[in-house]
Amino acid sequence: MGDYVTSSSSLACPHSGTVSIVASNSNVTLGGDQIVLSTDTFTIAGCSFMVGPSPSPCTQVQWMTTALKATADSNSPLTTDSVGMCIGGIGIQGPVQIKSTQSTVSGL
Repeated sequence: MGDYVTSSSSLACPHSGTVSIVASNSNVTLGGDQIVLSTDTFTIAGCSFMVGPSPSPCTQVQWMTTALKATADSNSPLTTDSVGMCIGGIGIQGPVQIKSTQSTVSGL
């Protein structure tokens, strides 16, 4: 299993847009940061994707694969092994890039 994605993790769309995480979990933390769940809200800003001359930015992330052997608040947490797709005006526009995560677990 890969490193956990937390509220301080850095994610991006394939076109360098920044993914903002609104974590709903308040019970499970790592290093003081909330573990991110597949059911949380992920919005994207600053995506530069174009379809011809028209902007078609990525706006949200939909998770296809989550942590298979763990739960937090009865939901699936996300790890570096998780697969999320960035969604925009024309549908799926590419995989989310997980740039940084929490690799140290303590207090469990």
